Amino acid sequence: GDFGSRKYLLASLDQSLKRMGLPYVDIFYSHRRDPNTPIEETMGALATAVKSGKALYAAVSNYNAADTARACAILRELGTPCVVHQPKYSLFVRTPEEGLLDTVEKEGIGCAVFSPLAQGLLTDRYLSGIPTDARAGKAHGFLRPEQISDAKLTQVRALSVIAKERGQSLASMAIAWVLRDKRVTSAIIGASKISQLEQCVAAASSDALTSDELKRIDAILAG
Repeated sequence: GDFGSRKYLLASLDQSLKRMGLPYVDIFYSHRRDPNTPIEETMGALATAVKSGKALYAAVSNYNAADTARACAILRELGTPCVVHQPKYSLFVRTPEEGLLDTVEKEGIGCAVFSPLAQGLLTDRYLSGIPTDARAGKAHGFLRPEQISDAKLTQVRALSVIAKERGQSLASMAIAWVLRDKRVTSAIIGASKISQLEQCVAAASSDALTSDELKRIDAILAG
């Protein structure tokens, strides 16, 4: 959810545990910074969740660099250190490079990025338009048809050329790209087919992107 009050977070955790039929979760995230709640209150709620045994570790998601550093400091003081940050990061969303990756490295916490395929846009599915069964073709979801502009598709097709030269799918290359940075611990993926899962997993064993390939990719994205 979008809220960060003590009442909201702890009540949400209790409700989630009841629905899942579990006594605790491994990691409890503050999903995003709530500007209407003091960060001290939000982190205090995470610490309470850990100390009560309802979560093993505390973490944050979608926090900017400054708020991440502050959250980590507060949690350390409370004896329940932050273990991971979960930011949105892909070839098309590079905001973590604007200080956040430096912060997670300085704080010594993990970085598990989500949406590394830009909601499926960084795959072969949209090279010829929007398939009827694609996420962007549905009435709901985060990827909307209007986001798939001709300019964006031109970039996707150009990136696909580099992927083919490397002998891999665009999806695999896109994940390999986010994993190229040692500060990125892992990439969170979603798949509806076994073939999609196989393409994603293949990124872990693919050859490292060369400096020339990275320059070509940057040139495409800047175009």
